[in-house]
Amino acid sequence: MVILTSTSSRKRSPYGGRRRAQMTAVCCCLLLSAPAVATAATPPVAHAQEQHKEHGRGTLVSFEKLYTLASPQAVAGDLGAAGFENDTVRYGVVAYRLVYRTIDVYGRPTTASGLFAIPLNSERRLQAVSFAHGTGSHKDDSPSMQRAKFVSAPVIAHAAAGAAGVAPDYLGMGKGPGLHPWMDVGSETTASLDMLRAARAFAPRTGHTLERDVMVTGFSQGASAALGLGRALERGADRWFRLGALAPVSGAYDFGGTELPAMLEGKLEPKSSVLYAAYTLVAFNRLHHLYDSPGEVFRAPYDSTVEALFDGAHTGEQLMRGTPGAVDDLLTEHGRHLLAQRTGPLAEALRTTDAVCTDWTPHAPVRLYMATGDEQAATGNTDACKAALLKRGVDAPVIDLGAVDHQGSRHLGSNVAATSSIVRWFGELRQR
Repeated sequence: MVILTSTSSRKRSPYGGRRRAQMTAVCCCLLLSAPAVATAATPPVAHAQEQHKEHGRGTLVSFEKLYTLASPQAVAGDLGAAGFENDTVRYGVVAYRLVYRTIDVYGRPTTASGLFAIPLNSERRLQAVSFAHGTGSHKDDSPSMQRAKFVSAPVIAHAAAGAAGVAPDYLGMGKGPGLHPWMDVGSETTASLDMLRAARAFAPRTGHTLERDVMVTGFSQGASAALGLGRALERGADRWFRLGALAPVSGAYDFGGTELPAMLEGKLEPKSSVLYAAYTLVAFNRLHHLYDSPGEVFRAPYDSTVEALFDGAHTGEQLMRGTPGAVDDLLTEHGRHLLAQRTGPLAEALRTTDAVCTDWTPHAPVRLYMATGDEQAATGNTDACKAALLKRGVDAPVIDLGAVDHQGSRHLGSNVAATSSIVRWFGELRQR
């Protein structure tokens, strides 16, 4: 492990240097590891901005200082404890939890929380990096609820390189009320955008301001969320923030067309496929009414227990113990048919979920990160996203991280390996 010198002799920040010219150019881990826009205002954009004003979206409700990592060495220790590299650490970091106003899946006012991390003894003007995290089963599987853990480490890494790390917990996670609407890109987008607004409002209390260009990244479930946020920013959903660059990691961008078939056909790790199949049916049923009774889609005895496992109070370990080892032991014939055929309400929902790469044209730089042999997010998702973007004239490079590993998982390993790479890339773009 490389231990960096103190802040008085720190190296140049990847995010430092002169301000660059304006750029022109899912299914995730924590279930297995957790213990606990065009620039002109179109009518939809105008509606979003009015809704933002009407509901007070992004208004700061409360804040709490969580911890201070007073030196680069302290940051390196936390990143190392989470299994992450420390090669981009330049600053100490202070971390806060923000609670802010946003909207739920139906557009009604609610609140959410998130992690805001800033570098110590840094420049006053900071560029925000929005990081969207991967799937968790417990409310505490969220960036603002954990320190020195897999879910929070990327945020700290970006802050330690000289950026303002901004990470929504999502609806129903962290300190947010209610259940989490898993893989609902719409609410992931609004929660992410409103977290940025809350961070901008809070930043002056720390002696900082946030620049307009936002670097956006996310892992697994958060990769789709990152694309949703990038799309909203480029469509002018906020009057201040705009998309600077986009770097999603190991996403299920083609959830219906690639991910679900790979799960059902045994092409992915069996236990993770069981968990994601269960979460898909339970979470999507809450919003789109896929079935009347759990017994229609889940075999006994799981029909009486599976829905409760996804209440935000059960840990990944409890989900592991409470589910079978194979998809066919979990699903009834009808449940399997529902996921395989993807008709009716599920098909309609998946059209929205699967549009993150197909219905917009990014003008900011885009890179797609993935790992060879990912056992949870089929690499065909990345192929499909690249192909969809290419059809719209965007040749997004795919960064294959290779057969990386974290706790025996290449999927988890991709987040670890991608973090340092993305920190450096964002820093290079910042200095242009």
